[in-house]
Amino acid sequence: MKIYTKTGDSGTTSLLGGARVSKAHLRIDAYGTVDELNSFLGLLRDQPVNENRKDILKEIQDRLFTLGAELATEPGKDNIVKPDLFDSDILRLEHEMDTMDADLAPLKNFILPGGHPSISYAHIARTVCRRAERTCIALSEKSPVAPIVIQYLNRLSDYFFILGRKMAKELNIEEVKWEPRKK
Repeated sequence: MKIYTKTGDSGTTSLLGGARVSKAHLRIDAYGTVDELNSFLGLLRDQPVNENRKDILKEIQDRLFTLGAELATEPGKDNIVKPDLFDSDILRLEHEMDTMDADLAPLKNFILPGGHPSISYAHIARTVCRRAERTCIALSEKSPVAPIVIQYLNRLSDYFFILGRKMAKELNIEEVKWEPRKK
């Protein structure tokens, strides 16, 4: 099977369900941003500090493919066979965050991204996740988006923040606190 079809050469692509839309359509932007997030998550998963988290990070990547399929489906085409997101997927993220957070000092300041390349990847994933969430919200204002999609992305961005803090602790990297300039 060839990877190129030439059907997108005119600037359109197909949704699951068959409708052709512009590659600049907000729905394409939404699942394209989720795909971008998934790529950054692959980079984050490949960091040695995350060796013991490879399974949960892969699971999140799987859920992002599920989320992408949901976003790529033409509205009203409920007969399309695709995997589903469940409330248990959100609860899984919450459980992982609670477990990591129990080992961290209470947060009293804003934290600047960085300190180590691996930690920076977590912050990049967090911000791309927030952009994906914003894009899905914008799409939901024009076209149906399953509420669980937005909920999952919201919780996932929180997960990446706590993961960055946990990685800093494991790498023995001091978090860089934001200290506003004094007047």
